[in-house]
Amino acid sequence: MKKNEMTYMESVHRYGRIWGIAVGVVLLLFPFLLSLIFRTAPNFSVLWKGILATAPMYWAVGIVEIFTYVPMLGAGGTYLSFVTGNISNLKLPCAIDAMERAGVKASDEEGEVISTISIAVSSIVTTLIIAIGVICIVPLTPVLESPVLEPAFDMILPALFGGLAVVFISKNLKLSIAPILLMLALFIFVPALNASTVGIMVPVGVLFTVAVARILYKKGVL
Repeated sequence: MKKNEMTYMESVHRYGRIWGIAVGVVLLLFPFLLSLIFRTAPNFSVLWKGILATAPMYWAVGIVEIFTYVPMLGAGGTYLSFVTGNISNLKLPCAIDAMERAGVKASDEEGEVISTISIAVSSIVTTLIIAIGVICIVPLTPVLESPVLEPAFDMILPALFGGLAVVFISKNLKLSIAPILLMLALFIFVPALNASTVGIMVPVGVLFTVAVARILYKKGVL
């Protein structure tokens, strides 16, 4: 390797930071451009009250997600997932399944590559499907809203995570019992939890599982 040549991981961090910052700037520019175009501005006293009420929760979730997703997706996969979004529902299952099939881990350089490629392909496919959906939404609306197909659409995510769960639970049966019981108890006895809280509950479940794994390891169960 030449003196000034970057390693693979150095390039991942460099371009990941560049694109992460660029996307953040673009997202923040959108409301400012709308204000300029329509020559209006929000009520900042009301805006700050709303930010102060909601931002701390998202800050906490954002920090927890970094420590949660990096070991599972690798650095490249995490950068790309945070830029493209929809991690827990799409990017995470896709990357985990790809690494499982390839027999690699996110901590390995091979796993880094597989995770990043799988998430990139997932993002491209998602974009293409959305484009096709936008074009075909009008003629397909009667079909998609059919009462016959409605139960199937409601079961897409449970089926996706169920398939992954069978694989990982069968490999870690002792470890899987505690997080399964925790999530069942939370979603059954806490009515406020629903599909919109998945992004928050995934990091919670991961941290809880890590703690349980540590305890079981100390006691010699694992």
